[in-house]
Amino acid sequence: MEFDEYESLPATSTVLTHMSAGAMAGMMEHCVMYPLDSVKTRMQSLSPSPGGEFRGVYGTLTRMVKTEGIFRPVRGMSAVVFGAAPAHALYFSVYERIKELLVSRTTSHYNHLSYGMAGCIATLFHDAVMTPADVVKQRMQMYNSPYKSCRDCIWKTYRAEGFRAFYRSYMTQLTMNVPFQSIHFMIYEYMQEMTNPERRYNPKAHVISGALAGAVAASITTPLDVCKTLLNTQEVGAVSTMGQPHIKGLPHAFRTVYRLGGIRGYFQGMSARVLYQMPSTAICWSVYEFFKYF
Repeated sequence: MEFDEYESLPATSTVLTHMSAGAMAGMMEHCVMYPLDSVKTRMQSLSPSPGGEFRGVYGTLTRMVKTEGIFRPVRGMSAVVFGAAPAHALYFSVYERIKELLVSRTTSHYNHLSYGMAGCIATLFHDAVMTPADVVKQRMQMYNSPYKSCRDCIWKTYRAEGFRAFYRSYMTQLTMNVPFQSIHFMIYEYMQEMTNPERRYNPKAHVISGALAGAVAASITTPLDVCKTLLNTQEVGAVSTMGQPHIKGLPHAFRTVYRLGGIRGYFQGMSARVLYQMPSTAICWSVYEFFKYF
């Protein structure tokens, strides 16, 4: 296949191609960067832990390894392995299809809006699959997690809180990911126009565009990510402080974060989130574009 042909794959093969490439990209992104994702979750914790607050990305990671074992940063990875593949397969295939439809029906002046809209629609499908996996993953990542395995986490969470627990943060996840993905896709496509105007397979351009898009989108949406983490983990310290059995919904999570951490609480773990998203989106896009080209 010539370099300039991979963006013009036959219509009969694009869905399978995008789903396969998306599944590989999702698994690579989440698995390679999983330890940093665990660090982010710890830094976003609103409950005090023995030894004091988690400070800094490196400090949090080394503390986790020294006090809880070398494999602690990868605990719960199997949840994202099973969730990321189908979630990203839907994500990229829907994005490419909607982008193609919108761009073909609008003038080039509105292309960036088309990319943003396609990203919003793709997010609905992605989060429907990924939200339960995030719940299990983050509960496994928390300090002193009571769960022995992902299967144990699923069973105990279901028995204690019901099926709703796995989708308690879905609307918050959408509230965060719709602007995140809109910003992410618009910046990525804009950077592609700047660094790769011919739209050929260009690994360097894909890495740079993906990293910048991830960094900007991650920094803007950090407060919503902190609220999502609280809804997913239902931290005992935070829940007991509010005097209720569960943190319910985004408004409740926002009030809880402010009450426990003030304005600063909304930006806990921001450095880890940006450091996680930059290589994550760079890996995701470069792997996706490679497999699409391949």
